[in-house]
Amino acid sequence: MGFPQFILASASPARLRLLQSVGIEPIVRPSHFDESQVQTTDPVALVETLALSKAAAIAEQLNSSRSAERLILGCDSVLAVNGDIHGKPANAEEAIARWQQMRGQVGSLYTGHALLVFPPSSSRAPLVRCQITHVHFASVSDRQIAAYVATGEPLNCAGGFALEGKGGSFVEKLEGCHSNVIGLSLPLLRQMLGELGYSLTDAWSTGA
Repeated sequence: MGFPQFILASASPARLRLLQSVGIEPIVRPSHFDESQVQTTDPVALVETLALSKAAAIAEQLNSSRSAERLILGCDSVLAVNGDIHGKPANAEEAIARWQQMRGQVGSLYTGHALLVFPPSSSRAPLVRCQITHVHFASVSDRQIAAYVATGEPLNCAGGFALEGKGGSFVEKLEGCHSNVIGLSLPLLRQMLGELGYSLTDAWSTGA
């Protein structure tokens, strides 16, 4: 089975770069799904529901008359620290306050992954999974926090930090999947593709 056209239901540059790093060149189609529709305090349920909703929103926009199969990936990430769930900070003030709470703590980064085959197939239902990585934050000073927030980087990231950017210097240790913290778990994606009958390595020869 060849590798199909791959659609990323996300505007995240980090997720795009991760896919490109393993040989997948996706079509980027942000879902614009209204995340406020999903209300839950369970981080696993939250990211899985949002990931599936984003992928399903793109599937609804596609023309099912096309014969070739396509894969749609939806993702969503949140950070939980001391029982509080954090997405992207609303503003610089919120980012500073959050970092003052996070420093010296261990947070759990949850990323939901939803992988759909389109057109839908009764034999291959949508796959929805969650990957969790534990992040040990450094005990940074107020001055360092203010300088980081001033760069603007944490305002665009779930949890208020970018591991692959300047925020990586504020992370002491990770327990679990590294790429999960950046936006999606590449090992988990490989496993999910296998469950649907695809091999990630096929993308290397087809230029998916």
